[in-house]
Amino acid sequence: MADVAARAGVSGQTVSRVVNASPRVDPETRRRVEAAMAALGYRPHRAARALRTGRTQTVGLVVSTLASVGNSRMLQAVADAAAARGYALTVVTLGADGEATTAFERLAEQGVDGAIVLNEATERVRQADLPAAGLRLVVVDSPRDDRFSVVETDHAGGARLAVEHLLTSGHSTVHHLAGPARSFAAAERERGWRDALAGAGAPAPAVVRGDWTSGSGFAAASALIDDGATAVFAANDQMALGLLRALAEAGRDVPGEVSVVGFDDLADAADYRPPLTTVHQDFDALGARAVAVLIDGIEAGGAATFETVSTRLVVRASTSPVAR
Repeated sequence: MADVAARAGVSGQTVSRVVNASPRVDPETRRRVEAAMAALGYRPHRAARALRTGRTQTVGLVVSTLASVGNSRMLQAVADAAAARGYALTVVTLGADGEATTAFERLAEQGVDGAIVLNEATERVRQADLPAAGLRLVVVDSPRDDRFSVVETDHAGGARLAVEHLLTSGHSTVHHLAGPARSFAAAERERGWRDALAGAGAPAPAVVRGDWTSGSGFAAASALIDDGATAVFAANDQMALGLLRALAEAGRDVPGEVSVVGFDDLADAADYRPPLTTVHQDFDALGARAVAVLIDGIEAGGAATFETVSTRLVVRASTSPVAR
């Protein structure tokens, strides 16, 4: 560190501030210090820093599964945001027993400073005995809870946008292909669907439920067709993909006979056939905010907070006005 300070023409304290991502360094000084670090091959020693500060600069991620596209996208977003703050990431899954306490024990053994809990894993966390004091938590998609900070997507607001788009296109009602009953995100999207229908005075058809996979969307199509659906709001893009395939195989034109809206705006949504109208969920912003709230809490303390990340509707070719 002394060599870096000498090369950059600054004090050792300034080098320490740059290494620890302190905002108390002007951009030009930071640039000189970082250039000196690169030239000299300087790397902070994580274990030594942990002995000095009592923190490992490692955060955990608790997730039920990484098989879903949404969780994989969130893993990437969290990993990128943590790296930008100089933190390493340790990932644990709930496993077959589904016990959040076991996941926290594994994180504690690795000395993480805090953890982010994703999506379906949040229900287990709310039911579990939370970890000992000192391990801060940020939960993504959960009801408010004073025990931890929450960062959520505006699922209900996004669902309302989708349903209102279909209703203003001339459909008398909108059917819903919902996610798993125990999912917070699925429940919020269903709530938004119901609120939009109620606000327009439209009847709410029986919910058809899937499990987030395209296969469950394909399997749900027969019930939706039998119920005379002309507009369907699917709770995620993958189920919408399966639904589109089933409708095509049944000879139903999309959007001529049935309009379909998804949720998430996955990278492939624009390449569905037809390109999918969907609600854009900003995974990068969600992951970045979860990491920022967690690390700010680790470094500065403070009470639990609650934040909502907005959504927007992306209109493509899977919806159209009803022919008169």
